[in-house]
Amino acid sequence: MLLTDSLNFWSVFHLGDLANAYFPLVLWTGVGLVISRFASANLSKYLGVGLYWVGVPLQLFVLARHTEFSDTPYIPYVAIATLVLSWLLALIGWQFAKREDSDRSSLGSFILATMLGNTGFVGLTLTNSLTSSTYTDWAVLYSIASNVAGNYGIAVFIASYFGKSDVKPPWWKLILNVATVPSLWAFAIGWYTRPIGLPQSIESALDTGIWITIAFALTLVGLRLGKIEKWESLKPAAIAAGLRVGLVPLAIGLGATAFGLRDDPRLILTLMSGTPTGLSVLILAEVYNLDRDLLISTIALSFVGLIFALPIWIVCFS
Repeated sequence: MLLTDSLNFWSVFHLGDLANAYFPLVLWTGVGLVISRFASANLSKYLGVGLYWVGVPLQLFVLARHTEFSDTPYIPYVAIATLVLSWLLALIGWQFAKREDSDRSSLGSFILATMLGNTGFVGLTLTNSLTSSTYTDWAVLYSIASNVAGNYGIAVFIASYFGKSDVKPPWWKLILNVATVPSLWAFAIGWYTRPIGLPQSIESALDTGIWITIAFALTLVGLRLGKIEKWESLKPAAIAAGLRVGLVPLAIGLGATAFGLRDDPRLILTLMSGTPTGLSVLILAEVYNLDRDLLISTIALSFVGLIFALPIWIVCFS
């Protein structure tokens, strides 16, 4: 079946849709790269803090209000299964990626770089450009489940366990940190205020705010990439990026095919499971003193890898 789809390359590979998917990624990341040449080192920090406290919570608040989840009950399980699969592949891949001077923090960073994808910004941008709006709920629910279970759940415990900090926080402190993440509260508020109508002008402004947030997030990627000064972790970063945008989405796409999914549903799961390494790993790196060079290098290589992998996923799983 996949071979037949590939032979019908030009019937499924819509160059216009692909250009629409690439355009915001290249545009806003490029803006960040240009700004990084003369911006202060604190700009990316302030932008990251702003996204953490305002941008991401705003996005989840709006998506919770506008998304119907009743027809997609198994999507969260797919997102969690993808996290577990990525974790297992990272443990295997580390045997080939580790350097002689690698330590516990490098292993933890490698796991996080492989496991955590940029589903909220890059994922929703791709699915909005490449798939029908009929299945938008699938992408949104996958992103929410992946962020809640991964970025604000499992990842905190992994970062704490593998971090270089001499003082390990108690288990109750970790749970408290997860429970007080602003994005989780924003999602809960959005969900429980669904019956409350807002003026159309406010609804439009909130919808616009989502895309402004995505633009700022992609600009932050460019800012971070422009500050890379050394590539000492090139080998492990390349392997982590290959797992992140190559092997993991391939496994999910084949699994979706085995369960009878086709067209947009299958492509959405493939794209969401194969997004580049998320910026949340950099926040964890600052808090738990992880291998920043490895994480930043993986973000860069996974973004490059996505550019080459995206046409393959469209051909094979569209």
